[in-house]
Amino acid sequence: MDSFLKKITEKKQDFESKRYLIRFGKGDYKRRFLISFSKGSKIKIRGSFEWANDFVKFIRENKEITFSGKVLSKDKIAGLDGRKKGGVFAYEVINSNLKEFENPYFYLVDANDSEIVLKVKKSLPKPGKNEEKIDDKFCSLDLDLKYWPKVKEFLFWDTPDCKEAKIEHELIITDIEMPKELNDPAKIRELAVRKGKMLRKITADKKESVKEYVLEI
Repeated sequence: MDSFLKKITEKKQDFESKRYLIRFGKGDYKRRFLISFSKGSKIKIRGSFEWANDFVKFIRENKEITFSGKVLSKDKIAGLDGRKKGGVFAYEVINSNLKEFENPYFYLVDANDSEIVLKVKKSLPKPGKNEEKIDDKFCSLDLDLKYWPKVKEFLFWDTPDCKEAKIEHELIITDIEMPKELNDPAKIRELAVRKGKMLRKITADKKESVKEYVLEI
């Protein structure tokens, strides 16, 4: 199990990881994919909206637990009542295991038990926000310390041993290769290949480091 960002850095990207870059054109985008953690009596993780699905994925892989809130889907799901807005269906869920939502657009759900507390805001941020206003606490995940080895491998695989860390990314997109022989603007945007580089900036116990990755996704 890999997070969307680990897939990008290890060039194992798929549509699940690419979807977070579709909204970007050419340019320099700072403070993206924000995520942080602190370790005390619990592991406290905070992230921007892109991490919501991975937080849920991690929980479902590691414990049987139910979720309540809202699930957004690009497709209508047979047998369920959803409200359509802006090309997305919204489904309200209460104490659900989410098995009927295997390919969501976004999980905007909460979960709570003695080992795991997940909280996610219920409205996605509007596109085009100033980088300084990006919400780095859109979703929060508090975990028992026993989950640290697994969550480190999933979300903080390259972070040095530390008590707390903050990670942000800068996307520098220099070229966009458009697919040929397509007339659907949405499909063209979806299938276009964005080229450039990504800077992964890690501040671990106040020590900063930067890693650079080639982007072609």
